[in-house]
Amino acid sequence: MPSIFSRIIAGELPAYIVAEDANHIAFLDINPNAIGHTLCVPKKEEDKLFDLNQEAYLALMQFSRRVAFAVKKAVPCKRIGLTVIGLEVPHVHVHLIPLNEMADATFQKKLSLTKEEMQELTQNISAAFV
Repeated sequence: MPSIFSRIIAGELPAYIVAEDANHIAFLDINPNAIGHTLCVPKKEEDKLFDLNQEAYLALMQFSRRVAFAVKKAVPCKRIGLTVIGLEVPHVHVHLIPLNEMADATFQKKLSLTKEEMQELTQNISAAFV
């Protein structure tokens, strides 16, 4: 059964997509730790980060870096944190989290943003993606 991320990639489920290339997609986390919390996902479904071959791993990190720069331009923060956990969805994904304090990186504090706020973030990050 395809993961929820594969269903987003296939267009079966909606997402706030901020960036995309031939092999990756980035979209806002719908349960964000901080404003601008973004997920970077390879389009080819693979469960664990280190199951990716070296080329796919490096490509995901390069894509994530580009997205991180866009998030940093669009969202005021001290830095962008990166984490890979992968227990909730069996599809490799990189969390890019705008950080202003350690609590932003704990996955304990979740924000609720309106549809309008999510759309504005999507537009701002997309516009900054190079």
